[in-house]
Amino acid sequence: MDDKETTYYFPPPEYSDLDLSFTSTTTDPTTSSSRPSLARSSLTLSFNDSRLSSAAATATTPTTLHRRPHRNSDPHWSAIKAASTLSSTGSIHLRHLKLLRHLGTGNLGRVFLCRLRDYDHSTQFALKVVDRNSLSSKKLSQVQTEAQILSLLDHPFLPTLYAHIEVSHYTCLLIDYCPNGDLHSLLSKQPSNRLPLESVRFYAAEVLIALEYLHANGVVYRDLKPENILLREDGHVMLSDFDLCFTADMVPRLETRSHRPRRSTAKKTRRCCHCFGHRRLEEEEEEVVREFVAEPTAAFSMSCVGTHEYLAPELVTGKGHGNGVDWWAFGVFIYELLYGTTPFKGGSKEATLRNIASTRVARFPVQDEQEGVPGTAEARDLIERLLVKDPRRRLGCSRGATDIKRHPFFNGIKWPLIRMYKPPEVRGLVVKKAVRPHVSHVTGGALSPRRRRWWWKGLNSIMRRHMGSKRNLNSNQNYYCYANSSGKETIDTCRGGLMLGSALLLGHEGSAQQEFMGAEPAAIHPLEKTTPFTHDLVQ
Repeated sequence: MDDKETTYYFPPPEYSDLDLSFTSTTTDPTTSSSRPSLARSSLTLSFNDSRLSSAAATATTPTTLHRRPHRNSDPHWSAIKAASTLSSTGSIHLRHLKLLRHLGTGNLGRVFLCRLRDYDHSTQFALKVVDRNSLSSKKLSQVQTEAQILSLLDHPFLPTLYAHIEVSHYTCLLIDYCPNGDLHSLLSKQPSNRLPLESVRFYAAEVLIALEYLHANGVVYRDLKPENILLREDGHVMLSDFDLCFTADMVPRLETRSHRPRRSTAKKTRRCCHCFGHRRLEEEEEEVVREFVAEPTAAFSMSCVGTHEYLAPELVTGKGHGNGVDWWAFGVFIYELLYGTTPFKGGSKEATLRNIASTRVARFPVQDEQEGVPGTAEARDLIERLLVKDPRRRLGCSRGATDIKRHPFFNGIKWPLIRMYKPPEVRGLVVKKAVRPHVSHVTGGALSPRRRRWWWKGLNSIMRRHMGSKRNLNSNQNYYCYANSSGKETIDTCRGGLMLGSALLLGHEGSAQQEFMGAEPAAIHPLEKTTPFTHDLVQ
């Protein structure tokens, strides 16, 4: 307790004990962010915006529980269900929560570590508390946007909203707690503030999957940076802070393309005669790959928000921007993980913005210790294609993550099994020992080569039988089930093959099949409920 500062605030006498509990906390100085967002620093200067009346209702609004049926085995949901069952009203209230300590303060409110009273102390949550009386109308709309987006998220690399509580003039959001902090703090513990290439590939792949899910729901993130990427206790990522997001309509489509693999195990061989003798020709079998493309290409906004080092050129110029700002930020993110700095950073904030808006391209260090590491050239090529100043030519702007996942930098990643990958061993990262076996994102798995070949052969056989076409697990497969609002047409590319094959081979046939096949398809709308993410089914 010596390294922590205890701060006590004394609210006006008309405030209840609830105000005191939210303002008398233990502050940990290590949780403060070292690089605030441009939107956060500029919005605090607007003192003339209208505010809500301080005469807020003191009655508690009924708690909204956002259940996720496919996560019934999660200990957090078990605790929530037990507490709500014992409650007289059948829902979670603030009296069921015990605040442990203050984790940090953001643009909109404060975040506390808490747990459920009279329940397992090992199950901890993060409680985001927003005082609506202290916010302008513009920030209040951001609170509503964040709560609305959190209510639709159902993804292993995004936070789960366990409860939404409205009490007095406070809005409280109960979400996941990540004990390993954020990725920016982890970078500061590394030599030269940079990660090894394989670690970069691991974190970039998981962030890419999270962005793909957001865009598939019509959500443009606009605040990607290491500070907003939290690390769960198992070492996997979780994106946070959705107050700067905006939504747009999105029309998904299913595309078919022909793919000729570089090396095919099944080859047709024929002999050809010509005047100089015999010649042996090999014809590789062509594969037909169906790809799910869900990118909000029609998204458009004129507001300038984000962190200045991660702003895209079209956002800096103020001419309007769309989904491309996330793929630009994704390129800056990979660059920072590799080299410990951002590509257009200048001596001041204004110099950084001038570099971004200019015709200057991203430059790489001349003397790089990772120069000879396999994959460095592919990483640089990906960064260059993401950091294209013209959003019309930028990788990902037209077909989203579908094109990015096919880049050679991500070769070898089994996207449907990405949740099973073992997190990299990084200095300062304490990973909880996994109960289930992990798959290596470097070697492809911990199984023997013979058993691994048998495993994938069996999975591909099941997929062909259920999907009706040949698939390549290295390519971009489809993990979502969507239906239009009328329910007449369903884009269903994940039912059966991938889930059932994984469940059969991993020994979870009954529960996984029942759990997945009972899921209802979601309507295509940016802020409506979505179906469970199929990665959760491979457990």
